[in-house]
Amino acid sequence: MEGTQTQQIQVLEAWLTETGTKLTQVNGQRKYGGPPEVWDGPPPGSQCEVYISQIPLNTYEDVLIPLFRSVGPLWEFRLMMNFSGQNRGFAYAKYSSPYVVRAAVRLLNGHKLESGFCLSVRCSTEKRDLCIGQLPASTEPDQLLQILRVVVEGVERISLQAGLGIEGVSAVVTFSSHYAASMAKRVLVEEFKNRFMLSITVTWQSTMKSITEVPPPSHKFSKRLTPLKWPRHVLRSPQSSPMPPRLDCPPSRDSMGFYRAVGRPAVPQKPPSPSSSLQGHLQSMGSIQSPMALLHELCEALCVGEPHIDLRFSHAGAEGFLYFFYDVSLGGITSAFKGLVMVLPGHNPNATLEEATLEEAQQTAALQVLQKF
Repeated sequence: MEGTQTQQIQVLEAWLTETGTKLTQVNGQRKYGGPPEVWDGPPPGSQCEVYISQIPLNTYEDVLIPLFRSVGPLWEFRLMMNFSGQNRGFAYAKYSSPYVVRAAVRLLNGHKLESGFCLSVRCSTEKRDLCIGQLPASTEPDQLLQILRVVVEGVERISLQAGLGIEGVSAVVTFSSHYAASMAKRVLVEEFKNRFMLSITVTWQSTMKSITEVPPPSHKFSKRLTPLKWPRHVLRSPQSSPMPPRLDCPPSRDSMGFYRAVGRPAVPQKPPSPSSSLQGHLQSMGSIQSPMALLHELCEALCVGEPHIDLRFSHAGAEGFLYFFYDVSLGGITSAFKGLVMVLPGHNPNATLEEATLEEAQQTAALQVLQKF
């Protein structure tokens, strides 16, 4: 068996050298193309892939690629591999159109190889939609999309959904390919747990359409704080100094990755250098003023109008921290500043607990915006 495998690998290497074909090993599979070096036309859409099974363990791309290319040009060919160097008995071939796929199934299903094995070829289901469940009730599509595109690859679009059998808010995420969705399905639960201290569920999206989209809540305020919808454990009297329930484990440094997805850390890692005239102007304002006051002065100096902050409660994390999404717009600057801050419940004898905490989140968001100049 080992001698046969070694001989087949030598034949494969000779074929790769002779034809100039390039293969890439990625996550347990060996890939050709996607796209190939020469491709005439747009990338394939849906229903353009075939699933190939019953492949002999010592049969490689030098046999399979020419065979499936005989039906039509290949956009991509993926052979699943194990650590021993043998294939896992199945592969995927992607063509330019569903028409070529049907031809491949018709011509190659049951095709007998020289080894005597007959291939099984059929249309690939190409599932590309994942359902992410148990997200915070305040989750918004644009923010979740931004986060997902940092954590995993191939995210095309998302939609928030709710309905019978769905707990809280769920998101249906569409990926560019079945492979991208499969890779995301492997890592998302662990990534959200490590980065954001959130326990989510990730499953393949059912084809049933018994769910309806629900627009997420949005709460805006400028100088005056607007009440938000808080978890019940936070809505208590200021004297009780409520804290969200603690998790079994303290927050890890990996949770700072969430900031990298949607904003910088609330606490600066090092003092900003007054290298630019703008930073020098900020420094000249003094360190006694609050970040919000400094932001107002900066906007006045830049002649861009009053800053406007949109805060949305995300979730309660470990050690009593509360997470808020923010969206800060400055009148004369077209692009908004977006991110996430985490704060502890505020304490102010002249305000309610909710108002004090929102004020704390507002000041922290203003600080992040100042750090970006």
